Amino acid sequence: MNSFADELNRRLAALREQNLFREPRRVDSAQGTRIEIGGKSFLNFSANDYLGLANHPALKTAAVNAVEKFGAGAGASRLICGSLAPFHELEEALAAFKQTEAALTFSTGYAAAVGTITALCGKNDIIILDKLVHACIVDAAKLSGAKLRVFAHNDLEDLEDKLRWSSSFSLSRNTLKRELQPHVLVITESIFSMDGDAAPLCEIVALKEKYAAWLMVDEAHATGILGRHGRGLANELGVSDRIEIQMGTLGKALGASGGYICGRRALINFLINRARSFIFSTAPVPAAAAAATAAVNLVQSAAGEALRSQLRQRVAEFQSAIRNPQSAFISAIIPLILGDENKTLAAASSLSELGIFVPAIRYPTVARGAARLRVTFSAAHTATDVAELVAALNKLAMGN
Repeated sequence: MNSFADELNRRLAALREQNLFREPRRVDSAQGTRIEIGGKSFLNFSANDYLGLANHPALKTAAVNAVEKFGAGAGASRLICGSLAPFHELEEALAAFKQTEAALTFSTGYAAAVGTITALCGKNDIIILDKLVHACIVDAAKLSGAKLRVFAHNDLEDLEDKLRWSSSFSLSRNTLKRELQPHVLVITESIFSMDGDAAPLCEIVALKEKYAAWLMVDEAHATGILGRHGRGLANELGVSDRIEIQMGTLGKALGASGGYICGRRALINFLINRARSFIFSTAPVPAAAAAATAAVNLVQSAAGEALRSQLRQRVAEFQSAIRNPQSAFISAIIPLILGDENKTLAAASSLSELGIFVPAIRYPTVARGAARLRVTFSAAHTATDVAELVAALNKLAMGN
């Protein structure tokens, strides 16, 4: 047993030597633009709570009411006796919100990706990923056993090369055996989690249709922010109904927790029967589902539109102050890429000393040599908050 501990300590020492060692920071306050860590208050520019809903009264009231009526836990998996009413209400709300036939929720976005991709694809199939998709999608693709191809980030020519290859590969298989004909699944994010840039969804949709592939789009960082009533980038571009699998999370702009898949009723019925992370997991807590339903309703209201307007204003103020050109689509994520892990850690530490929390993002979250401060904004931030961040960055000579 000592040799086991010795080996782990050796590996941990290697992480420390590379400045890649990480540990959770205990937060002693509710999520918000100011958080308490170690007895000190910090101005928080690190959360994915883009609309400031994580501590919103409507979500808290919905969660409390769900606890009172349905208890703290679901008690079983959804296919045993744990499919409580709040989950069905949430899925109905999500399907209406995303304008799809049906929806299915999972305990996390990670579980949604793993369950869906491994259910749809196997060793005879091909998965083509954007190089910068989230780790949960990469892991799911590997677990599926499908042939994996990666195209350069947002590079349409490279994507078409991979699709052309997949068509040639399909023709080379024994077409008399239908089970050997590979399905091709293309996966991208709409707004990318670390860079905040947008995928060229219209062009990707056209390519997948040209080569008869399926398309899965993760709208985690666009849902609630872009599109009519916050439906996402696909909605804003008018291609939602041409995307086979719409994925997202409930823990970012929607302020709750969990993951979801939206699409045709046949897709949802298939996942209910084949997605192992759904079948073999105890259902999430009912309070989280109720809070998410409240968020879905809120983001489609006038209050939701006001929050999106506030978020756009805060982002614009920051981009103007640091002389950063505004992108075609609003993103609450603005990376300050420093490259070197040591330099990035030092910058995060200096900001912390100034009372601003923006942790260093390092490998394996991003590629080696691409360490950064990932600055994220919330509708709950004020213009004064943004000015304080800009002043701190200027003090560190990082403002432009």
